[in-house]
Amino acid sequence: MATLKPFLLVALGSACGGVGRFWVSMQMAKRFGDNLPVGTMVANVTGCLVIGLAAAFTIENGKTQISASVQQFLMIGLLGGYTTFSSFSLQTLGLMKSGHLGYALGNVVLSLLLCMLAVWSGMGIGSALNR
Repeated sequence: MATLKPFLLVALGSACGGVGRFWVSMQMAKRFGDNLPVGTMVANVTGCLVIGLAAAFTIENGKTQISASVQQFLMIGLLGGYTTFSSFSLQTLGLMKSGHLGYALGNVVLSLLLCMLAVWSGMGIGSALNR
């Protein structure tokens, strides 16, 4: 059962995060309409804020440490279900802090370009299959 625990924590967190993202998106669409993906932006920005806060409590010399179980539930599960942008941003910040500015910039540019290309490709393939 101990080997299953991390998977269960991530699964539970992911379910909660997905529901949270859906709720935020619905609330933003009601308030601002759905011409712009305001809900997605709000989820991404708030998810980044929360993962940044949580990461601060994983630092070795910090006075408060969150457990591995809390990290699995919150940082991987909940925020992974809520937004993967938070993980991307934390990893990019880590690259910047460790002096790898070129890698950080490459991560940003490549992620944006490759993800946009992947969405475009997926839409094209899906549209072709759905005809």
